[in-house]
Amino acid sequence: MGLKSVSSVKHNGRRLAEILEEHAKFARRQGGKQADLAGADLRRVDFRGSNLTGANLSGARLDEADLRGCRLVGANFAGASLRHARLMNSDLTETNFAGADLTDANLSGAEMYRADLSSAKVLRAIFRGATLRRANLAGADMSGADLTNALVAETNYAEANLTGAKTADSVIRKT
Repeated sequence: MGLKSVSSVKHNGRRLAEILEEHAKFARRQGGKQADLAGADLRRVDFRGSNLTGANLSGARLDEADLRGCRLVGANFAGASLRHARLMNSDLTETNFAGADLTDANLSGAEMYRADLSSAKVLRAIFRGATLRRANLAGADMSGADLTNALVAETNYAEANLTGAKTADSVIRKT
C-alpha cells in the first residue's frame, strides 16, 4: 500500500491540503492560520518538502509518514507516534519530540539543533550524518540507534539509554 496524498486526508472535517496551504501562509507571515493537527491520524501521509514550521502535531499518529526534506522548525511532536517515519534531510531545529515514539524512524542528515527528544523512544532510529547540537536527549531510549557520522555536541543525554547504539565516525561531546 502506497503513501496517501495530503489531498486525500481529512482532519476535523477539513482537507489536509487546505490546512497546509493556510499554514504555509502563516509560516511566511502572510496571514493564514497555524496548523493544529494535534491527535490527527496522519499515518502513511506524504508530506515531502512541506513547511510545517511551528505546527502543532502533538499526539498525532505519523507512523510511516514521509517527511523528507520538510521544514519543521519549532514544530510540536510531543507524545506523537512517528514509528518508521522518514525525516531524512529535514530541518528539525528546536522541534519538540518530548515523549514521542520514533522507533525505527530515519532521521539521516537531519538538522536537529536544540531539538528536544527528552524521554522519547528512539529505538533503532537512524541518525546517520545528522546534527544534534545542543539537543536534549535526557531520558531518551536510543537503544540500537545508528549515529554513524552524526554530530552530537553540547548535548544533554543524562540518563539516556544508548545500549547497542552505533557511533562509528561520530563526534560526540557531552555538555
